[in-house]
Amino acid sequence: MAFDNLSEKLQNIFKNLRGKGRLTEADVKTALKEVKMALLEADVNFKVVKNFIASVQERAIGQDVLNSLTPGQMVIKIVNEEMINMLGGSAAQLQLQPAGEITVIMMCGLQGAGKTTTVAKLAGKLKSMGRKPLLAACDIYRPAAIDQLIINGEKQGVSVFSMGDKHKPLNIAKAAVEHASKNGFNVVILDTAGRLHIDEGMMEELQEIKSNMPVHQTILVVDAMTGQDAVNVAQTFNDKLGIDGVILTKLDGDTRGGAALSIRAVTGKPILYAGMGEKLSDLEPFYPDRMASRILGMGDILTLIDKAQAQFDEEKAREMERKIKKAEFDFNDFLEQMQQIKKMGGIADILSMLPGMGKQLKDVEIDEKALARTEAIIYSMTKEERANPDILNLSRKKRIAAGAGVDISEVNALVKQFDQMKKMMKQMSGMLGKGGKRARFKLPFGL
Repeated sequence: MAFDNLSEKLQNIFKNLRGKGRLTEADVKTALKEVKMALLEADVNFKVVKNFIASVQERAIGQDVLNSLTPGQMVIKIVNEEMINMLGGSAAQLQLQPAGEITVIMMCGLQGAGKTTTVAKLAGKLKSMGRKPLLAACDIYRPAAIDQLIINGEKQGVSVFSMGDKHKPLNIAKAAVEHASKNGFNVVILDTAGRLHIDEGMMEELQEIKSNMPVHQTILVVDAMTGQDAVNVAQTFNDKLGIDGVILTKLDGDTRGGAALSIRAVTGKPILYAGMGEKLSDLEPFYPDRMASRILGMGDILTLIDKAQAQFDEEKAREMERKIKKAEFDFNDFLEQMQQIKKMGGIADILSMLPGMGKQLKDVEIDEKALARTEAIIYSMTKEERANPDILNLSRKKRIAAGAGVDISEVNALVKQFDQMKKMMKQMSGMLGKGGKRARFKLPFGL
């Protein structure tokens, strides 16, 4: 998971700080020396680390901190605040033209960074915000790049404009904007060609597009897992082309975190989104305060709430509340709750956002396949069996186990868990509705 190595090291350093009743200036300097080494090992830019440590030290060795009742906590608070500053301070947003005008977004980056997939992910985000995006296939060099964009566009329900690979990217981009104007699209996202490394040909092509047509946002897509190389790429693109923001891909697989912690400080350009998985829905707005909180092992409850609310349906929640009150919860409801968990990223992803859970999860193997097996068992039931679990006798369980490809013991275990859950819900049913207003959202059962 993202930042695992760095997060564990920082939490160990802070644990030692909290354990001291009093802190001396030497204690703070020793701890910050360890923080410095942890950041450098995470491939954070050297100058960024140097400035970060200097800022923290200047604030942390003041008398107000050292003489406070909880000096360790005060130092951690300062580290958190300075890390938020290093990541950009506040969340930055993609700058769009008013809805009645066309916003042209040029996406650029090196091959292998996941640019074409990110283009489709961003289109999905904009569509969910009420915009009508059009994807323009301007990568005429990479085999199957146009096909990949068309396939991903279809999955997102977003139109793709293509003229094949025999026209100049500039002409394709101009034609795409003209097509958008005539057909009611208000965002055009240009999927430009990447290279294995930065070269003059690529830069000239991008500069030609920017010079000959209105480009409102130039967004660079970089692979977080390349660490310091990602920062160097971002700096070069910014110097030669001028970028407005960055999207970091593969952040879920970056256990070090050097790119995320360096890019804003080195380029001065904000990280707009972070790719947190391979699915087309796995693109999250980048919040510096939430990211700092996750890195320091404080969890990320706000993002967890956002994910829950994205799956929240008030009408279904009311119906679920009614069923729980009347103890009518069945396997169909159980299945629906499981699917909500999957949409939110899976059990491991959800647990990693809870404060203090990152370290506990390190040596725990969470079997995400168990969800799939449970789904298979429920799908092997008839409609009658799902709606009325009490009729599940031995012969029915054998048939369900055979249909799901599991041992009957797994079916028995699921039915037992389900019965226990129903009993617990029955006991809780009297408590529902007595606590005032109903919650605005509900996390899936079992969390």
